[in-house]
Amino acid sequence: MQPQIRKLDKKEFPKALLEIPQPPKNLWVAGELPPENLIYLCVVGSRKFTAYGREACEKIIEGLKGYPIVIVSGLAMGIDAIAHHKALEVGLRVLVFPGSGLSPEAMYPKTNIRLMEEVLRRGGCLMSEFEPDFKATLWSFPMRNRLMAGISKATLVVEAAEKSGTLITARLCTEYNRDLLAVPGSIFSPNAKGINRLLRQGAVPATCAADVLEALGFELPNKEERQARLFADLSPEEKRVVSLLREPVPRDELLVQMKMPIPTANALLSVMEIKELIKEEIGEMRLA
Repeated sequence: MQPQIRKLDKKEFPKALLEIPQPPKNLWVAGELPPENLIYLCVVGSRKFTAYGREACEKIIEGLKGYPIVIVSGLAMGIDAIAHHKALEVGLRVLVFPGSGLSPEAMYPKTNIRLMEEVLRRGGCLMSEFEPDFKATLWSFPMRNRLMAGISKATLVVEAAEKSGTLITARLCTEYNRDLLAVPGSIFSPNAKGINRLLRQGAVPATCAADVLEALGFELPNKEERQARLFADLSPEEKRVVSLLREPVPRDELLVQMKMPIPTANALLSVMEIKELIKEEIGEMRLA
């Protein structure tokens, strides 16, 4: 898929990018520019992500479904790509800042060409200040990081080692007076060392989508409205579990009542717990 690349007129530049130090002189785009009334959230993290990092990233982004939010990130392997994939899956707009020009020949990394095509196919946008055929260099990534941080109302950092390029985006975010959020990590994980440092320096802990929505200025729904939103898109299997949990049920008993292979049933319950539809307390499963 050959993207249609065009150079933006200065009057088309996103206003937030004109407010940062060293604003871009040129911008090229492929795809559809998001409407100006949407709110931008930058999501960044480690290329060498953990299962915990993937799950946290996907859970938080899934909780943003239905809100007027654009997910901003680079085209890097790892958390960047996970954030874009999940955003597209739940119907959020996506804005990608690669560290290169926008032509397929220059695009980096090549392993994410299919993701680039999927972004364009689903109405997302690629943006770069580099000429379309410009190939990524060591210095082009910090340059694009300033655009990611600058265009966004807040930046969410999911995982970052002690010496991580992700921390450049986090630093720029605070320099631009944007909100910085970080997903807390294990004190034993190398991927959490950079995160825990950000938290010590004042980053807002982000443990769920509600924390992110609050930072972005949204009025959070009450519990009843939240539950109605969560239960609106249940699969048939999830609806059956909900019907079985009108009253709390011991997990083993619920597994029998579900009449499914045990591994399949456990996987379904795990997904529903991640989506905050159900929870387990003192050995009993109940609605969240």
